Amino acid sequence: MADVKEDIDENHDPHFDPIVSLPEQEVRTLEEDESELFKMRAKLFRYASESEPGEWKERGTGDVKLLQHKQRRTVRLLMRRDKTLKICANHYITPLMELKPNVGSDRAWVWSTLADFTDNEARPEMLALRFLNAENAQKFKQKFEECQRTLKEENDGHSDVALQVMEKLHQLQVAEEGDEEEDEEEGDDDDEEEEEEGEGAEAKSPKSPSSPSSQSSPATAATAATAATPATPATGATVATGATEQGREPPAPPVATETASGEEAGP
Repeated sequence: MADVKEDIDENHDPHFDPIVSLPEQEVRTLEEDESELFKMRAKLFRYASESEPGEWKERGTGDVKLLQHKQRRTVRLLMRRDKTLKICANHYITPLMELKPNVGSDRAWVWSTLADFTDNEARPEMLALRFLNAENAQKFKQKFEECQRTLKEENDGHSDVALQVMEKLHQLQVAEEGDEEEDEEEGDDDDEEEEEEGEGAEAKSPKSPSSPSSQSSPATAATAATAATPATPATGATVATGATEQGREPPAPPVATETASGEEAGP
């Protein structure tokens, strides 16, 4: 009986259908569009400048990769932690970065980046990688600097193309400015011709009659005539009145005198 029970337990394979079916879903890591240039296991540290005093803190252990985009040709450094595969380093490599050996170690490198996207936000970081031995550290440095040289050559080529495009744009801008100046000169000539034509038309056109307001009224004409007539000689009374008005006494009337003939002399 015991042998039969053991046989039954060994052959027993219960099967239960799942209550809810969960179909597999493809998860993109954005590494599908990139080619892997380098991969090696290492330990990553970051310099915590926010603490007082600043200190190096371990960020994770895993495979560090150098990935190049197939179309844009950019190179980035990507590192994920073991098991959890959480990103602990993610930034582009630029020709201005410099790998410096860590003090007292030949298997660790220190560098700085202005934009690390580990936390989905660009933050400046100072990072350090420590490898298993000095040989692995030298391999990483050689590949890192090789990527920098490639990027620099490509950037120099792009700079030449950019300079050519800028020169062409400058030439087009100068040509457009010359066309605008010619158009302005032509417009000034047209304005001068229109002004000359207008002045010639005014000279040929008959003078228009003066307006009623410009014509002198009868009273005004009479006043002007009076002003234009010569003054009559003043009589004795008029002279006397003028003298009185000026504050002087009038002259005495002439006295009639008798001449030898017995006639009165005088007016």
